[in-house]
Amino acid sequence: MKLRRSPVPANRLPIIIFCFFLSAISAPEASAAEWSVHAQPKQLVNGSPVLFEVKAPSRLQSLNGSWLGHEFPFTFSERRKIWFALAGVSLETSPGSYALELSGEKLAGKTAATKISFSRTFIVTRGNYPKIKVNLDVESKFTEPSPEQVKQIEEGQQVKKDYLNRVSPSREWDGQFNAPAEAAISDVFGSERIFNGKTSSPHLGLDFRVPAGTPVEAMNAGTVLLARLLFFEGNFVVIDHGQGLLTLYLHLSQFNVKEGDQVKRGQEIGLSGGTGRATGPHLHVAVRWQGTYLDPAQLLKLQLP
Repeated sequence: MKLRRSPVPANRLPIIIFCFFLSAISAPEASAAEWSVHAQPKQLVNGSPVLFEVKAPSRLQSLNGSWLGHEFPFTFSERRKIWFALAGVSLETSPGSYALELSGEKLAGKTAATKISFSRTFIVTRGNYPKIKVNLDVESKFTEPSPEQVKQIEEGQQVKKDYLNRVSPSREWDGQFNAPAEAAISDVFGSERIFNGKTSSPHLGLDFRVPAGTPVEAMNAGTVLLARLLFFEGNFVVIDHGQGLLTLYLHLSQFNVKEGDQVKRGQEIGLSGGTGRATGPHLHVAVRWQGTYLDPAQLLKLQLP
């Protein structure tokens, strides 16, 4: 027997259509995903570099971050399908909660790019830096300089002011940062030092116990920003790795590069020595990000894309 479908009464059609419309607009997008934002290391402390890794809920044309008053771009890794950026926490940053503000542009087919944003809070704690005070004897000119030496110091300060706060737009570093020499560490980042009985500022680098004449290698790819003699730093090389990230090499006995040279990770840039304010031959290495000194030892530990 053939069944006949009962027609829907005309007075019920508007209700059915209206209910279907409500269902369509309230259903979530099936392809939508949540933001995923991670920091390396997991525990952030003052003075530490940090690698931010971001997965956005949609494909982006660009992504930028704002962190502790610094602005910086992210790079997209095709292999890992994530956005990443190197940043840092200054030694002066107090423990607390701080927000990473993200803003990007996404493409929707053939339409114009649209804005997208997200905020994620991270906890910063106080780093456990050594407080051991060691008396170091240096030449009196470094603690009680003559008028002529004061002039040299001021000239060096101006050079550093002109060069060390530069932020080049392109990222030149790629992959892991390597130690500039294979040697034991004689002094660490953040330690308190005393020169001739007078307390100085915290140690803002990492000291390698190497004899004079030891080859010093670039920690990553970049451009030589500085290669000159300064009063405190001695023979001084600075490599710009892009986007405000610099590595600094102090007290060298010889330059093997000049300003403007392109260098690769592991390339020899000079020989270690004891020039400038140094108690003896060693290699002092510092890391600077957008005007902030960071712990080189922590940078060497980061697993970078």
